[in-house]
Amino acid sequence: MRKEFYITTSIFYTNAKPHIGHLLEMVQADVLARWRRIQGDDVFFLSGTDEHGTKIARTAEIAGKEPQQFVDEIAQQFRELKDSFDLSWDDFIRTTDQARHWPGVEKIWQKLEKNGDIYEKKYRGLYCVGCETFLTEKDLVDGVCLNHKAKPELIEESNLFFRLSKYEDQILKLIESRKLDIQPDTRRNEMLSFVRRGLEDVSFSRSKDQLKWGVPVPGNTDQTMYVWCDALSNYITAIGYGRDEKEFKKWWPADIHIVGKDILRFHAVIWPAMLLSAGLPLPKSIFVHGFITAEGEKLSKSVGNVIDPVELLEKYSSDAIRYYLLSQIPSDEDGDFNIKRFEEGYNADLANGLGNFASRVTTLAEGQKDFKGLKLSEEIQAKIMEVVQSATKDAERFKLHEVVASIWSLIKFGDGYINEQKPWETKDPQVISNLVYLLDTIAGFTEPIVPEASKKIQEAIIKENGGIIGVEKIQNLFPRLPQADKDDA
Repeated sequence: MRKEFYITTSIFYTNAKPHIGHLLEMVQADVLARWRRIQGDDVFFLSGTDEHGTKIARTAEIAGKEPQQFVDEIAQQFRELKDSFDLSWDDFIRTTDQARHWPGVEKIWQKLEKNGDIYEKKYRGLYCVGCETFLTEKDLVDGVCLNHKAKPELIEESNLFFRLSKYEDQILKLIESRKLDIQPDTRRNEMLSFVRRGLEDVSFSRSKDQLKWGVPVPGNTDQTMYVWCDALSNYITAIGYGRDEKEFKKWWPADIHIVGKDILRFHAVIWPAMLLSAGLPLPKSIFVHGFITAEGEKLSKSVGNVIDPVELLEKYSSDAIRYYLLSQIPSDEDGDFNIKRFEEGYNADLANGLGNFASRVTTLAEGQKDFKGLKLSEEIQAKIMEVVQSATKDAERFKLHEVVASIWSLIKFGDGYINEQKPWETKDPQVISNLVYLLDTIAGFTEPIVPEASKKIQEAIIKENGGIIGVEKIQNLFPRLPQADKDDA
């Protein structure tokens, strides 16, 4: 039964160009969006950029640019990843978009205010510009922010606060009951522990003197909205909240928010509390991925060890990069990016795996036209069903690396079937037909993972009225990387 399915990435901060960690999240969301489209769902896939804040204003000033010019350039680099890496998002929201984003942000602010959940308070606290958030002493290690290796600034000002503490019990029950489903369980347990320690109200605005670059608080010329209301609201503003009620109701609540573990608290605590206050449904699930590391350390623009995906693309194909991110980085844990392992996996799984299987099958089948009267063998049907069930279950648990492993097991099965049946000797049309139908199925399954290769395979299998009528030979789908062979030797 066709149904709506709404999936989002987080929105990416535009203080610097994209790195491989951003691409990981985009690719993960893209796989799930494509997987649901294959199942016939009506999918809306959203990504975007978070473009306000003190850090961006300061970074723009250092670059000698106005903030809007600076974020326009960075946001464009994020948008260009769509074509470069075959991403299939349906919309890209920017928080500087005054026509599409700001009306919804102002509307939810006013709802929270009307509900009595926004109040003024003088505040003195430690503010990390890198995190764009206030920290406590227990968040610091030797007096510095663990993520940005810098001491926070001591800020004292009068701000507007949000009554987060008011929603502590409700949020706890929602997470415990899995009405707000957080995966994996390690992250769910982390949030349960965090909420049980007690929630404090959070600063929801900054003095305009301190934060000029942002959305003005409605009816208050002295205050600028802080990141919570401005950035988190993107998930509803992009689908019409504050502009198009019919479109908003079609898609909300989101089925999945995909976020990094460093921003889970915002999405699992502050965002649900905002929605509860505004009287809006909560997202159904939050999937949390880990970090890509380099030699075991988190990639960070501040530390300077980022990996540029565009530079990788100069040497490797989009499919190869997507495959590595999905197969070698555990979806729910940290994973190290290693070029040697990247090239070894490419040769083993893409060149010798999918590429070689596609070449073998299409070489055997080239010229054969009689496929219509031949039914797929029960053995292969059973194997396909086994993989479908396994991959679907793993996708629902956000185990995308296991989804890839299940699908690639079908390729290994196909290679074994060729070796066992020896169709180059027997010329058995039934065996060759089995292999062509199996390759066609594999092409469909691999489309979310390696869309370019999948398209080439599907184009080589000629169909008419839903039936296969011919096959064209495929060669060098994934040319081997000689350097990886040399390293192995």
